[in-house]
Amino acid sequence: MAEHRFIEPQDVLFFRSNRLFGEPGDAGSSLMPPWPSVFAGALRSAMLMAAGIAPERVAAGTLPHPFDQIIGTAQAPGSFVLTGATLARGTSADQIEPLYILPADLCVEREETTDTLAVQRLEPQPLPAGIVGSQPLPNLLALRHTTRRKPETGYWLTRTGWEQYCRGELPSPESLVHSSQLWTSDPRLGIALDPKQRTAADSQLYTTEGISMRPGCGFWVTVDGVDRAALPAQMTLRLGGDGRGAWMHPVDSPPETKTAIAEHDTFRLILTSPGLFPGGWALPGLDANGVWHYPGGRAQLLAAAVTRSQTVSGWDLAHRRPKPAENVASTGTVYWLKNLEGGQEPLGKLANTGLWGLTPDNHDPQRRAEGFNRFVIANV
Repeated sequence: MAEHRFIEPQDVLFFRSNRLFGEPGDAGSSLMPPWPSVFAGALRSAMLMAAGIAPERVAAGTLPHPFDQIIGTAQAPGSFVLTGATLARGTSADQIEPLYILPADLCVEREETTDTLAVQRLEPQPLPAGIVGSQPLPNLLALRHTTRRKPETGYWLTRTGWEQYCRGELPSPESLVHSSQLWTSDPRLGIALDPKQRTAADSQLYTTEGISMRPGCGFWVTVDGVDRAALPAQMTLRLGGDGRGAWMHPVDSPPETKTAIAEHDTFRLILTSPGLFPGGWALPGLDANGVWHYPGGRAQLLAAAVTRSQTVSGWDLAHRRPKPAENVASTGTVYWLKNLEGGQEPLGKLANTGLWGLTPDNHDPQRRAEGFNRFVIANV
């Protein structure tokens, strides 16, 4: 049974990106939202510490029962799987609302005459005859303007807006929340240390970007494959760089958003976490003809709304070494598909496990446990 937790930071957080820095005057940026692996690591560490188990026993493979089955080993993860991680905010004293990153096929614009927001959706359009380029699909996602508008960025969807989107409706402007209402940047000045003398190094000033969450704002995480007794209901976590404090407590499961897709109809697949795919942006199981194959079904890929790729790595505590740097398809990437064969049941099963095991090279138990390759299905 899935467990839901709200994590509310108690300090400025440091979610380091993969931009290298270290020279005098360099600035280290933070990644917001952070990788799901940040929360997977914090939760598993919290489970061990609450039970009085040294983290070194993971690498040694000597965890006691039931943690040997839940967390597993450094070589073979257990049943623990992070199935969701997103921003959230408190709407009242006891009500927490999850927020959702804006899907890549939505465009927020501001009316210049009325200074109001409008939400538009990109639609698949056939490539004009004679146009040749690097576009590998037969359709482009295009936006048809009716009035002059200015593009806006940094918006998230409320639960209401997300449900509207999944039903195939256009989210209302009232369902938008700007990131400035959720967090602010908090730059911090640092001084490098001489590793031998442990004193301040000459001319080695640098800055790092901290994330200061607005009051009542935090993160909603969902975990499956855990024994309820093993995952504390409430406790303080060490979160992000420098292990800053964050308070965790249980929240009720949000209502399930169900999507009914008719046979041979068009639908959308939206990444709710970064996609680690062998083919870059392409769905694992996509053949040269643009047909996506998965266990029990297949569909034709029409178009894709793909933002700039990102690079994910991290630090492997068990082996004390960096994790491999890999390109990922960003959260919010949207795939338009048609001619569904096999019905909704195989798609539902795939949504429960994530986009894993669809090809021989699409297999990484550690990254699966950390919450990568998760998706939902939405109507058109």
